[in-house]
Amino acid sequence: MKYYTYVLHSPRYDKIYIGFTNNLERRVYFHNKGIQGWTAKYIPWELIYHESFDTKAEAMNQERELKSYQGRKFIREEIFS
Repeated sequence: MKYYTYVLHSPRYDKIYIGFTNNLERRVYFHNKGIQGWTAKYIPWELIYHESFDTKAEAMNQERELKSYQGRKFIREEIFS
């Protein structure tokens, strides 16, 4: 089983959401259906970045790094540029 760290962007509100999952397609689908708490307010979401990992721990570590100040800076400067 693969695990994914992903970044979503809401162009309408210029919001970023960072998460991890073992089923990327399904997770993005549910974010856009408005079923999730915080993300429901900022629909529609676009998947702008993802990485795959062999273990849940690796995906969780990458999620934590992307949620840091440096990680968010990387997202804004490298992914959006």
